[in-house]
Amino acid sequence: MKDKNHKPEQSSRRNFIKSSSLALAGFYIVPRHVLGGPGYVAPSDRLRVAGIGIGGMGFNDVSGVFRSGKVDMVALCDVDDTRAARSREAHPKAPYYKDYRIMLEKEEKNIDAVTISTPDHMHAVQAMMAMKMGKHVYVQKPMTHDIYEARMLTEAAENYKVVTQMGNQGSSGDGVRQMVEWYKAGLIGEATKVWSWTNRPVWPQGIQWPETPVTPPEDLDWDLWLGTAPYKDYVGNLVPFNWRGWWDYGTGALGDMACHIMEPPFRVLGLGYPKSAECSVGSVYVGEFQRGYFPESCPPSSHITLRFDRPGQPDLEFHWMDGGIQPTRPEELEPNEIMGDGGNGVIIEGTEGKMMCATYGANPKLLPTSRTQEVNVPQTEYRVPEGDRGHYNNWVEACIGGYGSEEYKKLSSPFSVAGPLTESVLMGNLAIRSYDYRIPRDGSTTQFDYPGRGIKLVWDGPTMKITNFEPANQFVRRTYREGYSL
Repeated sequence: MKDKNHKPEQSSRRNFIKSSSLALAGFYIVPRHVLGGPGYVAPSDRLRVAGIGIGGMGFNDVSGVFRSGKVDMVALCDVDDTRAARSREAHPKAPYYKDYRIMLEKEEKNIDAVTISTPDHMHAVQAMMAMKMGKHVYVQKPMTHDIYEARMLTEAAENYKVVTQMGNQGSSGDGVRQMVEWYKAGLIGEATKVWSWTNRPVWPQGIQWPETPVTPPEDLDWDLWLGTAPYKDYVGNLVPFNWRGWWDYGTGALGDMACHIMEPPFRVLGLGYPKSAECSVGSVYVGEFQRGYFPESCPPSSHITLRFDRPGQPDLEFHWMDGGIQPTRPEELEPNEIMGDGGNGVIIEGTEGKMMCATYGANPKLLPTSRTQEVNVPQTEYRVPEGDRGHYNNWVEACIGGYGSEEYKKLSSPFSVAGPLTESVLMGNLAIRSYDYRIPRDGSTTQFDYPGRGIKLVWDGPTMKITNFEPANQFVRRTYREGYSL
């Protein structure tokens, strides 16, 4: 029954207003890039990034993500004011902090993602704090200082559903994808051995810790720089570069370069955790024919051999060499052809052939090199726009897309991939440190046995444990200084 007091024109007016309001609302949810014209990026499509460690490589990382055109640098952090100057000048509106913990706590609501470009010993605690807050993270290589840290960060990335990327830009390059396609096409048969090498270190290693402390620079907060590491007085020739050769802070030539050089064969062969590790290291002499022992310093050179299980196939033998050591030239290389890029490279040996690349997976070649131009394999692997230069944008787009998005699935080095790679890299360092593990001989304080030398360390990947030499397990996980934890 109709209401006698109801007026059709009032109903029509109400319907008009309601329809107009919905239409108006619909107008406002038209994508803003359409309204703003070509090149316009909606605020909802921008990523608010904070940088931790913004000098040196940190400046490159901050600049790299900002170059995407979709990033606002909303906070900056560094313990060294001088090193931080360029990034601060480039982003003068971003608040500046010295302690990453204070920055993350104060700026939590303003931050979507974080870049971390600090020394190796700080990567894990900084990344974990950010991830627990739900922030996406980009972490320089190596992902962590210790094996345990790598496992914890890998699990945390999945638990907290955040977008992650390690700074091994070669993983975004075309070269490694070309090698994957060659291998899948069977051009070298089944892989049997991998040789990888670098001419690093280019900083001091195999030396004694300086005995004379010096006053830290006024613009450096030495206590914050030490972070998780045991407290020591400041010494010269350490910051900003040479910390890489000291176990408390760096991971040596292996940690510095292997995430770039070992990544191509890891991706090509789909490797996981190694089953064993063994090594030899270069000697250091002090005085006349006396071998020096400097447990705080990485060795001047090393040769690591890792072995990997592969279901249904023979074990894969994986070699790493640093300090200028190189494998024997393949007989397929002509005398004047460069092996790798001269100082660094990878060779994958298969049952039916070999292939080679330079650092970052660049310049891949089949051997003999003339064969490279003779084959034509269809492209099946995704190519990152701009290749290795697009590594930063690869992460930015995934952060904007969100965990599990199509952009996320295109990530080159998320922790699910970078974590196992980093663990294998750090297995080499565990072998090195176990090699020189020493115990007093017959109670003597001057003569020592070295039970870690000359043995193969058997590794249980799932439990992160050496099963045949217990002293080696002390190098799986560090004890942090008070005030820092995962």
